Amino acid sequence: HVQLVESGGGLVQPGGSLRLSCAASGFTYSQNCMGWFRKAPGKEREGVAAVATDGDTTYTDSVKGRFTVSRDNDKNTIVLQMIDLKPEDTAMYYCVFDSGPCKIGNDATRWEFTHWGQGTQVTVS
Repeated sequence: HVQLVESGGGLVQPGGSLRLSCAASGFTYSQNCMGWFRKAPGKEREGVAAVATDGDTTYTDSVKGRFTVSRDNDKNTIVLQMIDLKPEDTAMYYCVFDSGPCKIGNDATRWEFTHWGQGTQVTVS
């Protein structure tokens, strides 16, 4: 079964940077979509960024220009580079994976991913 292991969360001051990583294993799908969701207390979980096997990326509006998602298909890893972090970025961040093309639309709360990691906390304060 698919396993996702995140790393890289932590505490950072506003304006600071963090880098999240996720390693995926246990799958055989040549085409897949990987990304990140986040869940803040009292808020609905939302998709943050996604990257397809061909490198095509999608971001939710609130992080455009500040977050960059990338992947290494040989190592089955993705990275979320976050700069200019804001207090409203504080949340638990989850690595997500789905087979096939990315199933995402304009509403980031409705992105479809089957597999989820355990999450890593990002606190901006």
